[in-house]
Amino acid sequence: MTDTTTASAPTARPAVRDIGIIMNGVSGRMGYRQHLVRSILAIREQGGIEMPDGTKVTVTPVLVGRNELKLAEIAAEHGIENYTTDLDAALADPRWEIYADFLVTKARASALRRAIAAGKTIYTEKPTAETAEEAFEIAKLAADSGVKTGVVHDKLYLPGLQKLKRLIDSGFFGRILSVRGEFGYWVFEGDWQPAQRPSWNYRAEDGGGIIVDMFPHWNYVLENLFGHVKTVYAQAATHIPQRWDEHDEPYAATAEDAAYGIFEIDGRDGEIVAQINSSWTVRVNRDELVEFHVDGTLGSAVVGLFGAKIQHRSATPKPVWNPDLEDSHDYDADWAGIPTNDVFQNGFKQQWEEFLTSYVLGTEYEFDLLAGARGVLLAELGLRSSSEGRKIELPNLTLG
Repeated sequence: MTDTTTASAPTARPAVRDIGIIMNGVSGRMGYRQHLVRSILAIREQGGIEMPDGTKVTVTPVLVGRNELKLAEIAAEHGIENYTTDLDAALADPRWEIYADFLVTKARASALRRAIAAGKTIYTEKPTAETAEEAFEIAKLAADSGVKTGVVHDKLYLPGLQKLKRLIDSGFFGRILSVRGEFGYWVFEGDWQPAQRPSWNYRAEDGGGIIVDMFPHWNYVLENLFGHVKTVYAQAATHIPQRWDEHDEPYAATAEDAAYGIFEIDGRDGEIVAQINSSWTVRVNRDELVEFHVDGTLGSAVVGLFGAKIQHRSATPKPVWNPDLEDSHDYDADWAGIPTNDVFQNGFKQQWEEFLTSYVLGTEYEFDLLAGARGVLLAELGLRSSSEGRKIELPNLTLG
C-alpha cells in the first residue's frame, strides 16, 4: 500500500456524426408512421447507429410539407426543432445531407430531380416515377451526378420473408417450381363505412391503381428471392366502379382495384412460374393479409408477414381425388411451423439503418433508383399486358 493512488483514465467517448435528413411528406400515412416515428425517431431515441469502427451516427430530421400548421403540430408532438414549407431552402442548406421522399407518386419525380440537382443523397418511397421512362431517366441522372440513392424495399424485411430467404439459401426447396401469392383485403366503399385507403388510390388520373401500388413490391420480392422477372401477363379489374371520398361525396373509380398477375422468372435452377393476386376487393380467408406459397421438388413453404410453415418431401401426404367421399384428412396438420430464431425489428427502420450505414461507409447499395425503375417498369408493362391481353417480355435495364 502506498500513499498515492493512480486514477483510471477516463473512458473515451465514441466519435459522433450527426446526419441531417430532409423528410418530405411526413404528414402522409407512410411518411409519418413508418418513416418518421418508427424509423428516424426510433433511431434517434436509441442514441443512433453504431458503426463497425465504434463511432456513432445520429440523425436529425427537418420536416417538409405544404401545410405549416400540420408540420408544427407533428414537430411539437415529437420534439423536432426544424420544419419548413420551403423545400428549395432545405435542399440549399448543407446541414441536410439526405433527401427522403414520401410524397404521392405524381409529385415525386419533380422533387427527386431537385434533390439530385442539389447534390443530396436520396432515399425514397416507390414508385419512383409515374412512367418507366422517367424512373430510368432519374436513376441515370443520379448516377451521372454521383448521387447515392436508396429505394424502400420494405417487404424483404418482413419476418416471414426473411424466414423464406433462409429456407431458399439453405437449399430446402430443391429446385423451386412455382410461387403463389395472395395479397389484399376488403377496402370499404366509403358510403356506409369510411374507406381504409385514400380516395386517390382509386383514380388513375391521380396516380392510383393497385398495379402501380403493388407490382413494384412484387418485382423486388421476386427478383431478390427467386430471380429476374422475364415476362408478365396481368388482368386488371375495377370491380367497384363507384366509391365515396373523404368528404362523403361519390366519385367514379377510374383505376383498377384488383390485379391478377402471372410472372415467368429466370430462377437459379430453372424457370419459375409465379402467380400473384392483388386485391382491395377480397374478404380475407387466410392467416395473414399477404401469403406466399412456394413449391419445390424437395419441399414447400407458406409464409406471411410473420408466420412460416413448411412441408418436407418426406412428410408430404398422398391425396387421392374422390369427389364421392368426404375427405377427413387434416391437411393443415401436415405442416410444421418455422421457429422465430432471430429478433426481427421494424423492416422500415432496419432498411434505414442499413442505408445510413452504407452512406457513411461509402459502400455500394443495391436497392437504388435503378432497382426502383425496374419496379415501375413491371407495373407499366403489367398495365399494358392487361390492356392488350397478352404476355409481355421485360427488357433488362442497365445504366451502361
